This record gives sequence, C-alpha cells and structure tokens, in this order.
Amino acid sequence: MCGIVGYIGKQQAGPVILEGLRRLEYRGYDSAGICILADDAFQLRKRKGKIDEGLARLLQAQPLEGALGIGHTRWATHGPPSDENSHPHLDQRGRIVLVHNGVIENFDTLKNQLLADGHTFKSATDTEVLAHLVGVHYDRLEAQTQHAHPLTRSELPLLTQAVMEALREVVGTYGIAVLCVNQPGIMVGARRGSPLIVGVGDGENFLASDAAAIVAHTQKVVYLNDLDVVTLTIDDLKLDRLDDATARYEISALEFKPEAVELGTFPHYMLKEIYEQPRALENAIRGRLDLEEVTAKFGGLNMTNAELRGVERIVISACGTSWHAALTGEYLIEEFAHIPVEVEYASEFRYRNPPIDHGTLVLVISQSGETADTLAGLRESRRRGHKVLAIVNVVGSTIARESDGGIYLHAGPEIGVASTKAFTAQVSVLALLALLMGRIRMLSANRGRQFIQALQALPQQMSQALALNDQVKRIALKYQNAEDFFFLGRQYNFPVALEGALKLKEISYIHAEGYPAAEMKHGPIAMIDDQTPTVFVIPNGAMFDKTCSNLEEIKARKGPIIALTTEDKAADLARKAEDVIALPETLEPLFPLLAVVPLQLLAYHIAVARGCDVDKPRNLAKSVTVE
Repeated sequence: MCGIVGYIGKQQAGPVILEGLRRLEYRGYDSAGICILADDAFQLRKRKGKIDEGLARLLQAQPLEGALGIGHTRWATHGPPSDENSHPHLDQRGRIVLVHNGVIENFDTLKNQLLADGHTFKSATDTEVLAHLVGVHYDRLEAQTQHAHPLTRSELPLLTQAVMEALREVVGTYGIAVLCVNQPGIMVGARRGSPLIVGVGDGENFLASDAAAIVAHTQKVVYLNDLDVVTLTIDDLKLDRLDDATARYEISALEFKPEAVELGTFPHYMLKEIYEQPRALENAIRGRLDLEEVTAKFGGLNMTNAELRGVERIVISACGTSWHAALTGEYLIEEFAHIPVEVEYASEFRYRNPPIDHGTLVLVISQSGETADTLAGLRESRRRGHKVLAIVNVVGSTIARESDGGIYLHAGPEIGVASTKAFTAQVSVLALLALLMGRIRMLSANRGRQFIQALQALPQQMSQALALNDQVKRIALKYQNAEDFFFLGRQYNFPVALEGALKLKEISYIHAEGYPAAEMKHGPIAMIDDQTPTVFVIPNGAMFDKTCSNLEEIKARKGPIIALTTEDKAADLARKAEDVIALPETLEPLFPLLAVVPLQLLAYHIAVARGCDVDKPRNLAKSVTVE
C-alpha cells in the first residue's frame, strides 16, 4: 500500500516520477502527488483520486520543471482521502518536503509538542507531523553549524542529520523520501518496517517502494534494511544507520525485465496473471525435482535432511490468499509427511503466545515479502530461537532477507491486487515441500513417482482449464447480479473454496462465503434460496459421494449449483447441477491447482460485468505494510 518514487539525475524528473507512480497504482491508493525542486523552490502538485483523473490533468495545466523530485500514491490511514491529506507534505517553513509510507504511532504526542511551539498544520496526516519534525531539527542543526568550529562539523549533509534526529523520536513504521530547498543536490531516504529500495543508474539514482516503479530505468538496485538512511546524489549513494551499526550494502540485479510489468494485449493485469499461471507453475517446480531420488530439492532451505527429519511440528503463518495456500499445504504435508501442521493468521500469531517447542519449524508465506503482520511473526519467532523458513515471491524482500532460509516462487511480478499466480506458485512449492518431507520419512518411491508425474502434467492441464474461459464467462454473466454466493469443498478442496469466495469478494463486492461442504447444514444452509448460487468443488475421489449428498441438500432448497469436477464425473453431475465445469483428472491432493483457475475466471468475469475495477478494487492494497 502507498507508493514512493524519487529521482535525482539529468532528466526531467516529473515524467520519470509520474511513470513510476502509474506502475505503482496496483498497490492501492486514493490520491497522488509530486514535488520537484528547481531554482531553489518547490513545485508541488497533488490531488485526490486516480492519477489520470487528478494529478495528470493538474500537471498538464501546471507543468513541472527540474531534475530532482519525489512522488507518492497515498492509501489513507490518518485523515480521509483529500487534496490536503495527499502527499508530499511540507514543514512549517516550507523548506522541507517529505513523502511517507507507514504509520507514525506517536504522532499525536509529537503534534501536540509542535502545536505548543506555534506550528500550524494543513492536513490531518501523521506524515505532515514528521515533515515538521524534520524541519525543526534542520533549523536547529543549521543554527549550530553556523557557530561551530569547522573541525567539529559532521561530514553528513544537514538534511541527512535532520532526518536521522527526527526519526530517533519516532515510534512506528516508515519508508520516506525527503528533499530540502537549501540542499538541492541530494535526496534522503530511510526505512523501518516499510520497503524502500535504491535504483542505481548512470548519472542518475532513484528511490522507490517497489522495483516495478524503476525497472524501466535500471536493473541495479540496493535493498535497504530497517534503520538504514541513504543519501543520494546524481552519481553516488551513502548509507548510514540509525542504530550506529556499520552500514553495508550490495548492489543486486532485478530478476525481471520491464516487459514483465507491461499489460500487453490483456485488458487487465488480473486476467494476464491468470493466464500466466501455467508458466508460473513451471517456474516454481523447475530444477526442484530429483527424478532419480524421487524427491524434491531446494537450494535455499539451509537445513540438512537430518534437520528436516527432526522436525516434529510445523506452524505456518500467513495472511489472505497466502493463508489459503498455507491451509492447502497443511493438508498436503500431513498427508505425505505425517507431520502435524497448524496454520495461523499472521495478524493473530504475532500477538499470541503459543507453545512452540524445539522440534517446531515456523514457516511464513508472503507474496510481497513485506507483509507487516507476517514479518512481525517471523521476527518474534526468531527472537525466541525458532528456525523460520519463508516462501516469498519478491527477491530481496525483507522477509526473504530476515528468514533463516526459504524458497522463492519465481512467479514474476504480480500487479493485480487480487492475487492469482502467487497462490498457484505457493501451493506448488508447498506440494514440493510435502514431497521432500515425505520422502525422508515414510513416503514410498512408488507414490512419490506418481506425485512427481502428476506435478509435471499440471502446467499443460492448467492450460486446458484456461481454455474453458468462454464457458466460465457465460456462467458469470448468468449470475452477475447475485447478492450472495457460497463456495463449498471438502478436504483438499476446502481451502480452494475459501480462495474462490475471497476472489469474488475482493473484486466484485458480492458477499461470498467458503465452507467445508458438510458444514452448510450447521447453520449457513438457512441462507440458501433460488437467488443464491453455490459453487461446489467436487472432483472424483474419496469424498465425491459424501459431497454429492451435500450438493443434494442445496438442490432440495432450490439453490442454483455450479459444479467444478473432473471430466469423468461431469455427466453424473450434469443431472444435478445447473452448470458443470469439467477439468482434467489429476491426483486428488493436486486438484486445487486446477480448480482455482475457473474460480479466478468466474470472479473476474462477474466483476467486469458489474463494472468493477478488477486491478484496483476499492479499499484494498496489494502489499499490506501497516497494521
């Protein structure tokens, strides 16, 4: 949520920043702004609303000139969406300008102190308080410097010193970019709990909260750590630390190209990413199958087979779609490795005090690698001495860097707010982990070989599922005006029912619930009528007949039924359901990877038919970096 773009170089900064902000729209926002520093003056433009409807029009009427600037897309925390609450924000004297992601928890205390000193505020944001605080320290340091002996003066620019002094008073999270009228050759950035990266160019440098904003300009980046403070000039960067530790950085190469974040011929990023799933699945399993040993292998777990064999229990912590993938992983790992698994909401796990003994492995899952709740749970678990592994998509992300080991998804950038290909890749990786853990325990080579063959067949089968798009669209148009939906499945297909319901809620704003199919009669069945469709995930397998009985209960109450099944059961269900979507046959534990495709497409087509913005659904952000 929220986005930061900063530029210092020789180009006009305005177009570079505006392009970067557009690439960050997927993160979720309600307003946008840019400030350019040129000729010892700030040129500030900001507006509530979407970029093309507000900020871009303002820039056409009031162009910007200059090669140093910062920009921001805001997702409201303190203060409602408005022009005044939009970033960037100025300090009391108008000499400091600042953009900020995160939450300043003690802003009330700081604001009251500043008000008592005569400050006035134009917004309701915590960010303006921080801008004023930096300004106060800058004024104090400037006055001290004028009277200080040259040999006692700090080598750091005054703006960097002021930012560091201000941040030492702050409680909360932040990713910031700061400029000062009196220091037109530098830009300062800092982070704590909110992602910020430096883009290293040739005669130019960048700050951004997400690599997607700058990938068109450079492939070289520095991932900042918490408490890092960076000072950028046109041709240099200097790193300092708020905790006075030794500051170190390395320049990394981005693993994706600019075209990976382009829309191409698709009308929406979500649809593009749904169609990228066969390739995402291939990338997730590529090089990780050992056909000779009939097992999986990972290069980054940093655990030997003996250490893995010593794991007696696994706790998985995640949020949202990643939580649904984790729940699928629970079924897979318990089935194939016979290890007890518990799945925790990261937002609850971080505050609980669960008994975790020495034989427990903590596994965290996050697409972005920056999810605030998941990161907090990771840090608490490591503080207590537990081994923590991570499954993440974004290389160089905070969770990836702070875990003891882990697995990258290699799914490529995911722009659509509603996660699709990340779920597929996460479940694929968890399936591989279940195979590995099973083979070092009790899983036979025969069954392991069947599992590997089924995994290898999935990308092609997923392409077959995508070929059903037109059929799914017809079903979507039939039910686009429904006010409620149920999604039901049993065993492995319960988590994917939850995911189907979440997708529909996220992008179409239709109320939807996912349940284990047998739980309907324990209350929710009271909601069933002829206007409430139910989606059954009901493949051939051990639970087919039981789930059919649950289907009949819905049918008896005149509820319309959409059935997702395997091709061999389509004819049977055609006599019971209004609509049947037939998918290729696979091993029952892997069916969720196929079932999720028509569920995503169903949500997508319903949302489009209802006129919803599927890539930027209301109130949502792609990466939740604040609590």
